[in-house]
Amino acid sequence: MLRLETFGWNDFFAGNFKPYAPQGYVAGRVAVQHKTQYEIYTENGELRAETTGKMQYEARGKDDLPVVGDWVVMRPREEGMATIYGILPRKSKFSRQAAGKKTEEQIVAANIDTVFLVAGLDGDYNLRRMERYLVVAWESGANPVIVLNKVDLCNDIAQVIQEVDSIALGMPVVVMSALNDQGLDELLPHIKKGTTGALLGSSGVGKSTIINHLLGKEILKTQEVRETDDRGRHTTARRELILLPSGGLLMDTPGMRELQLWGGDEGIKDAFDDITELAQKCRFRDCRHGVEPDCAVQQALQGGALDPDRFESYLKLQKEIAYLHRKEDKAAELLQKEKWRKIHAAQKKLYKRR
Repeated sequence: MLRLETFGWNDFFAGNFKPYAPQGYVAGRVAVQHKTQYEIYTENGELRAETTGKMQYEARGKDDLPVVGDWVVMRPREEGMATIYGILPRKSKFSRQAAGKKTEEQIVAANIDTVFLVAGLDGDYNLRRMERYLVVAWESGANPVIVLNKVDLCNDIAQVIQEVDSIALGMPVVVMSALNDQGLDELLPHIKKGTTGALLGSSGVGKSTIINHLLGKEILKTQEVRETDDRGRHTTARRELILLPSGGLLMDTPGMRELQLWGGDEGIKDAFDDITELAQKCRFRDCRHGVEPDCAVQQALQGGALDPDRFESYLKLQKEIAYLHRKEDKAAELLQKEKWRKIHAAQKKLYKRR
């Protein structure tokens, strides 16, 4: 029998599960998510599970339903099957805005300890995109680690490391070549036994290759990137939580061409901590870092201590977050109006019956 600790169970989840234990429920962790079913890691092996109809009906959005990495409360049914009744509180979650016109959160990964932000040192390498990923990573509650893959394709690795260090602000940076089995050991200290990591990055950066090499066998499909733009196809079509021989867990995720922010207020402070610290030295607390007198940010720009491109990226992401908040407020307002419309319609119908 496997212990739940093998899959990342700890005091946080055990404490939240206490009310359910006397009622005969069991806990398990979502390893794979299909359309309506889930594959669950449990002490007694893997189970296939479905949520209750009530849980589906009461869900206000996708974030109220299980995702890969979640710990769920369930009851086993016939052999190999179970029913999910609830989700234990998440310790961390990596979210983005769901695709489409609707303003809705999409949780990419839950209960992650370390987020590996993977960039390929080919056509995928982009500092500004990396900053965007760092904002979302810090917002998630997990610890970010930058992974620079395909070092064999880089002509000036010293220059790249210097550029990345300028935005990493002291966080770990791992340089590697998964294809050539170079630098992989540097990842292992960040995926200790009982902890969970998630690989995030664009298509074709080598996430599946990294996992295959850590496992010592090829269980995930990989494809060559296109020669025209160094982009790969979406080899990984689903999120999957994989138990490594080292005892840690690692999640592979589909490549993301675009990462629309969700939240981000705290994340942007952490990802741009250098600018946040400068802003505290401005004369005015509400300084917009434009033409205000004694602006520490503008002084840093003029003196060369702050990269103008980095400051421009900071402003762009701030505007995007502000726009998202306005959309959220509008969506909440429309939801409230629809709620009252239904109440008034019901009251009107009741009045006519009288």
